[in-house]
Amino acid sequence: MLWDHDEKAHEQYMNNLAPIVLFTYKRLDHTKKTIEALKENLYAPESSLFIYSDAPKTERDAQSVQSVRDYLQTVDGFREVRIIMRKENWGLARNIMDGVTQIVNRYGKVIVLEDDIVSSKYFLKYMNDALVLYKDCPQVMNISGYMYPIATEDLPEVFFMHSGYCWGWATWADAWSHFERSPEKLLQEFTQDEIYHFNYEGTTDFWQQVVDNVSGKLYTWAVFWDAAIFQNQGLTLTPRDSLTLNVGMDRTGEHCSATDLYDAVINQNPIRCFPLDIQESALARERHRRFFRRQKLGFFRRLATKGRNGIRKLFACLSAVADRQ
Repeated sequence: MLWDHDEKAHEQYMNNLAPIVLFTYKRLDHTKKTIEALKENLYAPESSLFIYSDAPKTERDAQSVQSVRDYLQTVDGFREVRIIMRKENWGLARNIMDGVTQIVNRYGKVIVLEDDIVSSKYFLKYMNDALVLYKDCPQVMNISGYMYPIATEDLPEVFFMHSGYCWGWATWADAWSHFERSPEKLLQEFTQDEIYHFNYEGTTDFWQQVVDNVSGKLYTWAVFWDAAIFQNQGLTLTPRDSLTLNVGMDRTGEHCSATDLYDAVINQNPIRCFPLDIQESALARERHRRFFRRQKLGFFRRLATKGRNGIRKLFACLSAVADRQ
């Protein structure tokens, strides 16, 4: 970056690093992995870390939550560490929405992690570089550290997508001001054509999360950040090779089943080439569609192995896919 070679600019850059906000609950082992990886980051000693520790939902969780809180008191290796201990259980979505809003409105920008996101040692550098480079580009609303394990041949080092990603991400106050968790409103506003494109041309079904939030089956936040970016023709900067890995897809997290479909090899190299052409990569979008189609086919195969009932479900799913496409 240019400020790497300008001593005064570099000093100003280092004094204005984005605050990191981390959300924890009761998973001590995951939290340790997340924080230890973060401490190894190039800019960790110069960065401020805000940790939101949610209170236990039940008495059964109290000991696990306290174990995490005891560990958090020992965390060092950052410019400062501030721990916000919730006095009542907020739940993951409310905790994140409130914490991100507090920090981003105070500092103008924020880097966000949950307690199961392990990062590359260049994650913070990438985030801060991008936050500086695109701060005056309102179309760029989100910076992602994660990338699905898509086919990467012929893709640039980083590129833009019309989507939100929440496994290690960053944004600015102006962009976050568009965030609104209003599932009923989205049901009224989105057309069938918009839902089709929101679902990557029918190759996946992110929209179902909105429906499930309306019915009360889910209470989540990330799909609404995705929708805010989509509705405002916004873009997310994403790396070709993921700088984060979610180690919590093991049935221990909220709304997550055990799977390795999203596992990625963490890129331990710095990002050097940032795009100046601010538009979605058509090639990357096609690679996303291909990835989601493979997932869907794998799901169908698993159903088919479950006998006659599975086959009936398989044909029902195939019919539904054909209707959408």
